[in-house]
Amino acid sequence: MSEGSSSPTRRNFPRAAVKHFGAIASVAAAALLAILGGTVLHAQGQGKDKYSLTSPGGIAFSDFRGYEDWSAVSSARTKEVLKVIVANPAMVKAYKSGVPGNGQPFPEGSMIVKLQWTPKKSTEAPYDVDVPDVFKQAFVMEKDSKRFPKTGGWGYAVFNYDAASDKFTPDPKALADCGNTCHVAVKAKDYIFHPYQMR
Repeated sequence: MSEGSSSPTRRNFPRAAVKHFGAIASVAAAALLAILGGTVLHAQGQGKDKYSLTSPGGIAFSDFRGYEDWSAVSSARTKEVLKVIVANPAMVKAYKSGVPGNGQPFPEGSMIVKLQWTPKKSTEAPYDVDVPDVFKQAFVMEKDSKRFPKTGGWGYAVFNYDAASDKFTPDPKALADCGNTCHVAVKAKDYIFHPYQMR
């Protein structure tokens, strides 16, 4: 249908506005999950000394101390998991300057944490929406080119969370260099799959 069509949808909501509304919806979803995630994580693993943990690949959870207060920069969804992605101030600053779209790499010390939940249908919302159910994992990434040269400077680790015991444990299968999959394939772009969503 052309721009000049008499369709009320097209007349009242031009393409630019619809695109803008889509961006707002994406940001709102990330913000909502971040708020819920912050509330949930505040109660999880507290007093259990999660920051004493180190992954099999040598990445310390303590490197990410304070991630509960970092900025939400994106969100993602698979069939099994809802994800809220938060980044430390160094990475947020880089995102705002245009990295990685401007061709520049993320600076050393950039860090990101993907907070991962199983989803469930909300029983309270007046519309169909998935919300976080059980918190499952903190997937962490940090930029340190000297420690992780094989993956363009990025190190990875996963810390699993068990709600019954209220404890985190390092995932024994998570390699610091992410093996030969995922980020290795795009390391030349210094790319982490999830675009910066805050506008």
